[in-house]
Amino acid sequence: MPHEVVRRRRGLMLVLSSPSGAGKTTLTRLLTRDDPDVELSVSWTTRPPRTGEIDGVHYVFRSKEQFRAQRAADGFLEWAEVHDNLYGSPREPILDALDKGRDVLFDIDWQGAQQLTNSAQADVVKVFILPPSMIELRRRLDERAADERAVIKKRMSNAYSEISRWDGYDYVLVNEDLDACYSQLKSIVAAERLRRQRQRSEERRVGKECLRLCR
Repeated sequence: MPHEVVRRRRGLMLVLSSPSGAGKTTLTRLLTRDDPDVELSVSWTTRPPRTGEIDGVHYVFRSKEQFRAQRAADGFLEWAEVHDNLYGSPREPILDALDKGRDVLFDIDWQGAQQLTNSAQADVVKVFILPPSMIELRRRLDERAADERAVIKKRMSNAYSEISRWDGYDYVLVNEDLDACYSQLKSIVAAERLRRQRQRSEERRVGKECLRLCR
């Protein structure tokens, strides 16, 4: 019975946001690898696929006309335009996953997080990942050696704007030690899964019956 009760709960939409270099991508990879009940939201995009990207796995690749038609039909929980390309989280598959008790993980910025909250506030849990310091953030970006200096400078500038939105999130984690931060993230997921409003009416009835018998 306890296992069945957990499986019947409604899933949650877990949003992870952070400035580039704070560790969000690594935490996302760890959580989807270790927890079979967490799946990454597969966004629609109008940009062309990059080498190795698979349609329906990394993104759903669509034309701008197809994207706009989907948007006009209220088919996205959130969407954004980035560098002349459109990105959106499709409503139907995400809500279907939640109904089946699965959790959907979103790697989006604060604007997308706000749109999700406006669309389905009761299902959304927002976590902001902070670096231990701006000096450390710059060191991590330099150490990756993946970007030119001008790109790193722009990422650092964007980081100040992104971090200023931290108070719009439910939880804030400082990623100074990856293992400790990941442990905290897993604790948040475990606690949020047990929230009363995520339990099905049948489980609430069983709980009330237990309370009655214990009186």
